[in-house]
Amino acid sequence: MKTRIISAIVMIVILLPVLVLGGTIFKVVVATLGGLALYEMIHIKDKNNDVPVYMKIFAYLAYLFLCLNNASFHTNYYTVSYQLIALVIFLFIVPVIFINDNEKYSFLDAIWLTGITVFIGFAFNLLILIRNYDINYFLYLILITIITDTFALFTGKYVGKHKLCPKISPKKTVEGSIGGTLMGTFVGVAFYLTVINSSISLYYIIPITVLLSLVGQLGDLVFSSIKRYFDQKDFGDLIPGHGGVLDRVDSLIFVALAFIIIIELI
Repeated sequence: MKTRIISAIVMIVILLPVLVLGGTIFKVVVATLGGLALYEMIHIKDKNNDVPVYMKIFAYLAYLFLCLNNASFHTNYYTVSYQLIALVIFLFIVPVIFINDNEKYSFLDAIWLTGITVFIGFAFNLLILIRNYDINYFLYLILITIITDTFALFTGKYVGKHKLCPKISPKKTVEGSIGGTLMGTFVGVAFYLTVINSSISLYYIIPITVLLSLVGQLGDLVFSSIKRYFDQKDFGDLIPGHGGVLDRVDSLIFVALAFIIIIELI
């Protein structure tokens, strides 16, 4: 626990100034973190490094294009680049024919690379676009995620009795989920009313914040199921006490995706 807390403090000290500064440095840091996340997703499946190196290089290049797509936008209007998606599909699916060796590169490898590249690319692209639009919205999402995760951990540790999803994440409890949701909602709503828009109706902002808190927990469980499927405890060991990049941003990714769906409501 001590290592986890120290690592969290170090991350805050390093990343908070980057978030405040925004601009190019923020885009570079987010793109780098996303690249590490993509590496973790590739590595967790391809432990023996059987997939051709050039296919992995294609994945990183395609990811960068997706992540930095429209990275200069400063509006809440988001578009999907169908050209980039089509390019990714061609890059990963067509080589199956020419390699013609399932031991080196199979159709399942191609689908996996396509899916994770598009997913990670657009997810980290959204983080950049949300920060471009308004840092306060970004802070709102981070607060919901961090407070929910923190209080779910402590509530589950001290009063948790009923397992939430024992086959996916044995330590998570129903009590922890409730505690995390309540505090994540309270802090998120308080921040929104204080900093972003004090006139918004509580009938809107409370359900929306509850939803985002719950979606963040679902995101955590989704990534936990991936680790469980590949029989891994963490996605990596980059962050002492926390694991890899994806072990820290899994909830935030899903919160950002949900936020884009409901942004017009707030």
